[in-house]
Amino acid sequence: MAKFVGEHNAKLDDKGRLVFPQSFASILHDDNLPLRLVIKHDLFANCLSIYTYDEWEKESEAIKAKLNFFNPEHNAFWRGYMSNRALVEPYDKLRRFTIPKKMLQKIQVKKNVVFCGCDFKIELWAKEVYEANIPDDEEFSLLASKILG
Repeated sequence: MAKFVGEHNAKLDDKGRLVFPQSFASILHDDNLPLRLVIKHDLFANCLSIYTYDEWEKESEAIKAKLNFFNPEHNAFWRGYMSNRALVEPYDKLRRFTIPKKMLQKIQVKKNVVFCGCDFKIELWAKEVYEANIPDDEEFSLLASKILG
């Protein structure tokens, strides 16, 4: 399983493409398999979550296993869960890829973005939104105390 660490700044080019960070791509490098990524809007933050296809399959199967498809609420949840997703593959040696414009608009991307490695996934943020959502040292200490005891 890939483990993504670190932050990488990037800019949309004039055609709306991004370059996938080299340090993340090197973790996933396999000459025999294409790099396939699933992108979705994060459930709790105004960013996009990027998963390897394998990680996406694992997460989806775990969620699906908890559902009863004879229950209308479960069906509605699954439909919502599966909506607004994109499957992308970087398509050249520069690792450029395109994210649907409506997904970028939803997270307020204008030009500058931050790829944030979050272990099993990568978060993609509008740079300004990312900077506004990073807790300062005191906030982080309080969260750590509250969550970890």
